[in-house]
Amino acid sequence: MDELGYFESPEHRLGFLHAQLLRAVRVVVDIGMHLELRIPAEERFHPGEMWTPDLGREFLFSRTRSPRSFLASELDRYLGRPGQAIAYKVGERAWLAARDEARRRLGPAFALMAFHSAALDLGPVGLDQLASECAAWARRSAAGATG
Repeated sequence: MDELGYFESPEHRLGFLHAQLLRAVRVVVDIGMHLELRIPAEERFHPGEMWTPDLGREFLFSRTRSPRSFLASELDRYLGRPGQAIAYKVGERAWLAARDEARRRLGPAFALMAFHSAALDLGPVGLDQLASECAAWARRSAAGATG
């Protein structure tokens, strides 16, 4: 939304960045709790302790300062859906990689809204198919721009 020009004020961008922070923090909590890992000894937050729901809750709050009631429901969601936070970030990275490849291939002819429309029109697809379909869209778009 930022790249499309929809963030009209600094508050909108700050909200976006806060949501990105929450997503990053929840990956740490999701991995730590579901793999029953110890918090690294060099970390200031409870060094060497095993992740627990209580530590996850505390970590979420200390890193994001989101309302505790919201974080409690988020933590319950992570506990009930192992890997969901990670899957979101992996999907985001695949989307951004496909977009960067299309931008590289098309150069100045790349249109962000056209890319997003084409990718969203695919519907639910796996990440490999997303990459190949977006690459095919970029090839077709490049051929159309030169032909």
